[in-house]
Amino acid sequence: MFATAEFWILACLIAFFAILGYFKVHRTIAGSLDKRAADIAAELDEARRLREEAQQLLASYQRKQREAMKEAEDIISQAKAEAEQLAKETRANMEAQVERRTKLAEDKIAQAETQAVNDVRSAAAEVAIGAARRVIAEKVDAGADAKLIEKSIADLASKLH
Repeated sequence: MFATAEFWILACLIAFFAILGYFKVHRTIAGSLDKRAADIAAELDEARRLREEAQQLLASYQRKQREAMKEAEDIISQAKAEAEQLAKETRANMEAQVERRTKLAEDKIAQAETQAVNDVRSAAAEVAIGAARRVIAEKVDAGADAKLIEKSIADLASKLH
């Protein structure tokens, strides 16, 4: 029995475990396993804490994003309202300017009509005076002039008294 290799392997294995037990290697191994388990538990706790912080941070950023989107929508709606108001004011100003220019054009047209009527009257008066001169020059001679002057003087004396 002592001559077999299996026996000596078993004896060496038992001796090896006895030496390990004598030097309390199992406690060192258990201590390192416990320390490793504690380190893993601490890492898991840290991971949970970081996860919770990340969730809180995510919620905070989502809330800030919603607030920013609401603010952007408010700014857009305010800009639209201001643009509409500006468009109304511009439209009103344009209409007033068109009205002023129309009034100015109508006034100029009226002035031009008045000037044209005055020019036509003046030209008609000049033509009438010229025609009257020609007619008088043709019809009235020196003798008729003297008679006309004497008659006017006589009429003048009766109209004055």
